[in-house]
Amino acid sequence: MSRTPEARAPEARDPESVYARVREEVAARADRLWDVGLALHREPETAYEEHGASRLLADELEREGFRVERGVAGLPTAFAARAGGSGGGEGGTAGGRPCVALLMEYDALPLLGHACGHNLIAAAGLGAALAARAALGEGGDGTGGTLLAVGAPAEERGGGKVAEVAAGLFEGVDAALMFHPGVYDWRWAPLTASAQIRVGFHGRAAHPTGSPTEGIDALGALIQLFNALGVLHKRLPSGSHVQGIVTDGGRATNIVPEYAEGLFGLRGGTTAALEELVEELRTCARGVALATGTTVEVTDAAGRYEHFRDNDVLSGLFAGHLERSGITLSEPVAGVYLGSSDIGNVSTRVPAIHPFLAIMGADGSDHTPEFAEAAAGPRARRAMLAAAEALACTAVDVLLRPDVPERAWDRFREKAAAGL
Repeated sequence: MSRTPEARAPEARDPESVYARVREEVAARADRLWDVGLALHREPETAYEEHGASRLLADELEREGFRVERGVAGLPTAFAARAGGSGGGEGGTAGGRPCVALLMEYDALPLLGHACGHNLIAAAGLGAALAARAALGEGGDGTGGTLLAVGAPAEERGGGKVAEVAAGLFEGVDAALMFHPGVYDWRWAPLTASAQIRVGFHGRAAHPTGSPTEGIDALGALIQLFNALGVLHKRLPSGSHVQGIVTDGGRATNIVPEYAEGLFGLRGGTTAALEELVEELRTCARGVALATGTTVEVTDAAGRYEHFRDNDVLSGLFAGHLERSGITLSEPVAGVYLGSSDIGNVSTRVPAIHPFLAIMGADGSDHTPEFAEAAAGPRARRAMLAAAEALACTAVDVLLRPDVPERAWDRFREKAAAGL
């Protein structure tokens, strides 16, 4: 895939000419990018185990001149690859050169492989980074801007981007860009905030016949919590819900359980709504403990995913570029949510996009064997290459048009102030 970006640098300041070069670069790499996507599809690796995928992607970037740092944010399968300057100015206002991040996900689902299409996200992000650098020339044709290609593991479980945000990887970034395959062509992703909460009740063991009055039934308390949450669920707002499972319910039927534990998945339409729901769960758990004579512990079982905040300045540019490939994006259907993702944690800190491109019909669903099959099909190839081109052109906009990062940050701050 090696090209010589510097050879094309003289005209690169004209965005229209750079867009044309991006299309040429993606077309020249199309077969190789699809090979990468298929290689990831053939060898699916689950969260935090994506050693082969991470190595393949980082090696491709390194071969084309990106400066690659592996194992960022304390995650062995994460990486950050840079071309150009050292980063942008804070909030696009500090006089620094612009910085755009192109995000790649590559973890698979247990037993289902790439049934969420992360092989396509990785290939498109790779293609966008390589095409943008080749079209612009090293350092964005003298702009001093930075292309940052981010390898983000464990989106399906754990949240690699949560750790990368905490490690400061997105500080100085003016735009974070990625796409996601799906069953709709949507400009942005209606993604909720989510949390995994563990609730453990402590009681006292006893023989249920020989000394029944001595026991304090921890499992009975956990069951009462499920009942209370069932009542709560009826009055939750759109986008919020609670789903729980029993992870420890005792060891024998002739012993009153002294400990019982449940794991609860909570979602909220916004991060604030999620926080309110977590507090409702805590209140219910404490009330049940008081009523049953147990004690209770409520703890986070994993990092929380924040809701996704679309930056319509950037998503509008992406949609415009995508139309050159014959794909028109629409607004999401009101009231329809498509789950949660750790891109939310990025989007509440820097301007970000997360559009959906369909690789199968709207009667289908991701996280199914059928979607995994579609992620290696001809429609997936077309969507991946179209996304790579549109992502690269949007990155060019951020790096070559000073008004774009300024407007993106203005819009970001407006939404933040409105609590959106």
